[in-house]
Amino acid sequence: MRGAGKVGRNAPCPCNSGKKYKRCHGR
Repeated sequence: MRGAGKVGRNAPCPCNSGKKYKRCHGR
């Protein structure tokens, strides 16, 4: 995914879902 490694696993996901990155696009 684009911008991978740019956001923390507990930070809000950049995909605008409002979920934590690790529960959304965190891979």
